[in-house]
Amino acid sequence: MLLQVARSMRSLPRRREVALLVLILVALLRLSHDGVASYDTYIGHSKRPVSLAERWRTRIAWSNGFVPKTRVVSHVPGWTIFENLFVLNGTVFVVTDNPQAVNILTITSTGLAIQNGKEAVDSRTPGDREMRVVSPHQAQSLFGSSAESIDGVTWIINDPPQYITHYYHWSAELFFGFWRTYSSLDRTIDDMGNSALPTLRRIFFAHADADHWRDYARMNQWVLRSAFPSLAIEYSADWEDRTEMGRPIMLDRVIFSDRSAAMHGSIFRSTRRTASEASALPGSVHWWSTMRANVIRMCGLDTNIVGDMSQAPVITYISRQDWGRRMLIKEDHERLVEELYKLRDEYGYEVNVVSMHKLSRADQIALAARTTIMMGVHGNGLTSLVWMRPSPRTTVMEFFLPGGFTSDYQYTTGALGMDYYGFWGNEYFTYPDIPAVPAFPEGFQGTSIPIDGAVVANLCHKRLQLLA
Repeated sequence: MLLQVARSMRSLPRRREVALLVLILVALLRLSHDGVASYDTYIGHSKRPVSLAERWRTRIAWSNGFVPKTRVVSHVPGWTIFENLFVLNGTVFVVTDNPQAVNILTITSTGLAIQNGKEAVDSRTPGDREMRVVSPHQAQSLFGSSAESIDGVTWIINDPPQYITHYYHWSAELFFGFWRTYSSLDRTIDDMGNSALPTLRRIFFAHADADHWRDYARMNQWVLRSAFPSLAIEYSADWEDRTEMGRPIMLDRVIFSDRSAAMHGSIFRSTRRTASEASALPGSVHWWSTMRANVIRMCGLDTNIVGDMSQAPVITYISRQDWGRRMLIKEDHERLVEELYKLRDEYGYEVNVVSMHKLSRADQIALAARTTIMMGVHGNGLTSLVWMRPSPRTTVMEFFLPGGFTSDYQYTTGALGMDYYGFWGNEYFTYPDIPAVPAFPEGFQGTSIPIDGAVVANLCHKRLQLLA
């Protein structure tokens, strides 16, 4: 082929001949290197040309002294986003030239169960076994010249199983805090949940096995699988498998969460909610709408319609009257139902009186997603408030034994931009005039909690008249 080209060029002027030869050589070189540097990819979120063979890249190698540095993308106590995070023999490594900037006490812990007392607190204090902060030179000595590569977005959960196996602590605290942290990287999330963030690829449960993250009602897995249908999950045994391989791993992007570490934050000390620390990060006011949209779509609902201000108001009373604890006085429960039905008959509001545990998971979420006002005695059923659509009228009402209070649902409601009212019989309170500390007086868990149904109904009507 080259000979034929050369013969055809004998009649061309020398300059054209040279130029054409150069073009031919360049084309041949590109053909001979097809598959070597024909496209760009992202490694550690920095763009560089790589070979087509690296489409199946399972290992990243570096030259002497050039171990990829770890980048702390964002951090608050208990919630950290890393790029290029390393793991070797079960220990997490942060590679940096500035070790003083990394406070591992607010990032990780030993992962032991959370108990009160100095001895218990000390037992959760992390050391070199849990996390090490090393220089690139030290990393070179530890890792050698390469590491196994895990690309995409990974969530490492360093919590003990203690709180994970609970619908509230999973959906409205751990998962809540995870998404509040990750969504801080996209401040443009709109009220329909549209986001440019890459999806979560996998979860590593460092301390929980396959049977100790699901709750008794099996809501946790429904929520997680609805939000991320293609998600892969690894458990403590898988973490041990990777540890025993004795090879360093480099994770592309990691959201690292640790309940004990979050407890060192000042916001946690005022709210007692670990997810509250993540609220200090920047983000869209619609940050949760992505998760809400994914979950309620799984229930067959149209996210463009459900919960919109133009829809007829829906009042949902979550009853606990057959639970045996934290129940209203029987007569007060009956009067409350009577007053709510009066609102239905007089104003056309939809009123639902339900026991959540008697509904399917899809029906629980679908009902909550349509609800404008949700109410009930303090209990797990109120967790479904996270599927309500925030609006000027959206309200949560929680009933307590007079003098009793805990901030679980008050915090969650406020974090979503909705209004909250706590009730003590015929009195109610709202932010910022809420009790300063949790209180569990005798009878808090009992079956004689009072409520004034007329007061509740009047407040419902008042709330529903906003912008009506």
